[in-house]
Amino acid sequence: MEFPLLNQQGASVGTVELRDDVFGVLPHEAVVHQALVRQLSNARQGTHSTKTRGEVEGSTRKLFKQKGTGRARQGSIRAPHRRGGGIVFGPKPRSYRKAMPKKMRRLAIRSVLSAKAKDRELILLDALVFETPKTKDMVQTLARLGVEGRVLVVCDNPSRNLVLSGRNAPGVFTLPANQLNVGSMLSYRYLVMTLDAARRAEALWGQQQATAEEGQE
Repeated sequence: MEFPLLNQQGASVGTVELRDDVFGVLPHEAVVHQALVRQLSNARQGTHSTKTRGEVEGSTRKLFKQKGTGRARQGSIRAPHRRGGGIVFGPKPRSYRKAMPKKMRRLAIRSVLSAKAKDRELILLDALVFETPKTKDMVQTLARLGVEGRVLVVCDNPSRNLVLSGRNAPGVFTLPANQLNVGSMLSYRYLVMTLDAARRAEALWGQQQATAEEGQE
């Protein structure tokens, strides 16, 4: 597919050919949703824990005799219905990890990239270079590109000046191309990629790469 290429000043420098199997596929919403749920679930630590009636502090003696008081029978001060008692069916440490086939993970990334390209929320640059680390330069560059709000800037190998320039810019996050993921792309409206990053994405998640890996297996 033909896609417009801009320079850092926001001017058009022509068009480039992007691979249809990465930037031109029909988005699969169900797979994207499953990939996002998996990513968010795998990010959970699962270290939450509550104490049962056998773990809280308190005496084990019977509070008062069973009969003759006119009150409801009570066995322990640690009972769940009493103040300071144990928790019934409370959370315990567990793993939230979810598995997902590699083909589906690749399809999810391609689906989001294709949706961004179709909606013109993908901005392709020939290069993105900053001489000094200045947040002002990053903000001005994005303004010249006509993007505002939350922006994900992706480069093949982000320089230190680029990372520092975008670190304090409101709503801007930088990411290497090989760490591109569904959660990050869906969290930001605009995706600003350099041409090198796009080529890196094609090499990582294209159909040819998947076929080669299947042959090795």
